[in-house]
Amino acid sequence: MQSEQLNYIPVFMQLVLAVGFVIAIIIISGKLGPKRSSENKDKNFECGIESVGNARIPFSVKYFLVAILFVLFDVEVIFLYPWAVNFKELGIEGMIKMIIFMMLLLVGFFYIIKKKALEWE
Repeated sequence: MQSEQLNYIPVFMQLVLAVGFVIAIIIISGKLGPKRSSENKDKNFECGIESVGNARIPFSVKYFLVAILFVLFDVEVIFLYPWAVNFKELGIEGMIKMIIFMMLLLVGFFYIIKKKALEWE
């Protein structure tokens, strides 16, 4: 084996151990887990409050839209940290690229505001 290939052995070992651990836990829990069920054990339980009604109530699409927008803008803001750490090394070129990035971010934000995606009814 070449030395470059030998560098990947720990990665493959960790992958095999992680997948093996997950498979072993699933198999062991199936064999050793409780097998008795009753009406009381099968009940849904949430914070000590008895569940009432059907759990399949549809949510508004607005809820998912706001959640996706939050994740989208949160991930975009994560890119600001490496830029801030390397600000001096990037120089004026890095500053110009970050201004372009922030402008695109603001354009998307104003588009969302214009479409009233963040307003609840």
